[in-house]
Amino acid sequence: MQTSIKNGAVAGATAGTSPVPPRTVYPVLGAISFSHMLNDMIQSLILAIYPMLKDNFALSFTQIGLITLTYQITASLLQPLIGMYTDKRPMPYSLPVGMGFTLCGLLLMSVAPSFAVLLCAAALVGCGSSVFHPESSRVARMASGGRHGLAQSLFQVGGNAGTSLGPLLAAAVIIPHGQRSIAWFSAAALVGIVVLSQIGRWYKAHPNMKKKRAEVPHVALSRARVQTAIVILVLLVFSKYFYLASINSYFTFYLMDRFHLPVQAAQIHLFIFLAAVAAGTIIGGPVGDRIGRKYVIWGSILGVAPFTLLLPYANLFWTSVLTVIIGVVLASAFSAILVYAQELIPGKVGMIAGLFFGFAFGLGGIGAAVLGQIADATSIGFVYKVCSFLPLIGVLTVFLPDIEGKLAKKRA
Repeated sequence: MQTSIKNGAVAGATAGTSPVPPRTVYPVLGAISFSHMLNDMIQSLILAIYPMLKDNFALSFTQIGLITLTYQITASLLQPLIGMYTDKRPMPYSLPVGMGFTLCGLLLMSVAPSFAVLLCAAALVGCGSSVFHPESSRVARMASGGRHGLAQSLFQVGGNAGTSLGPLLAAAVIIPHGQRSIAWFSAAALVGIVVLSQIGRWYKAHPNMKKKRAEVPHVALSRARVQTAIVILVLLVFSKYFYLASINSYFTFYLMDRFHLPVQAAQIHLFIFLAAVAAGTIIGGPVGDRIGRKYVIWGSILGVAPFTLLLPYANLFWTSVLTVIIGVVLASAFSAILVYAQELIPGKVGMIAGLFFGFAFGLGGIGAAVLGQIADATSIGFVYKVCSFLPLIGVLTVFLPDIEGKLAKKRA
């Protein structure tokens, strides 16, 4: 790992005075994607063990939603602030520190005696994410060689792959062995700390750390148009992550309630959905680099609506098919949205990454809490009927400015 990252540093250093490496530094992208996989795998374990925690602590759906809310809020509130700070003062070694918070949260959750301590453990894991995502997204952009959509997709697919592994590992390890077995996954956090320390060394040696930032090509838009575009992007992220909250937090309960599946079988279906999300993530970035990010946003958010509208009425077989389609299509949007926003406001990579990752986490938490209350008051099935209309918000994409065409002309 150390040798490959050093090779990446050499590739980056050959850039001379260029603000980005001339070639995509795949060893660094692979290492940061692997770290993202470990980070999000640990996080998804929390979601996957909800049925066990519900039984162990006699929790309501509202309390389940509060665990997600606590984790997501601590992850979301700090991210934009950390991103803004590190735009001015980059912190290469903050990455292993963030993984250290996650490690502490895991260990605390494994011995938590009460619901209040569970919330504290979830908050620590959230703090780890708040440190990890802005700086790791910056590393991905630094190593992109100009292929920003590809780099973000490779970075994010690691996280989505980790998220999809969580339910499988929970079903295989934690559910059979109980709450204390959560501590076994501290080994994954320790591996992450080692890898992120090496990435921090590459980051510190990168030419961008030793010179003033070069002028970044950008499109001159009025303040009002930029603000409108950001609001639209935020609404699109809202539709995506509020819907994902319904799957991530409650899909196992939905399958158990409607189709009478056992916990472990329901978690296999959740794994299939999350694997589809990982596949969609890797597709979205390169396609956006090639055909334009606005088209990907159109197809991803609005294009998934017919499938979400059908899902609440499908049998078990078609539920599995539809969730795979929904996962692939819906997941392709985030890389495109993030890179589009970074090009809309150049020079603010950390702030934009922190804002959108943080907003996504926050929406997931709020969505989980709200949907938990709706489920307690009505039923799990009703939750999916309500959420099926969310992708229709994708029609707002028509109001986004065509910045990519203007940027291409500016670079030419």
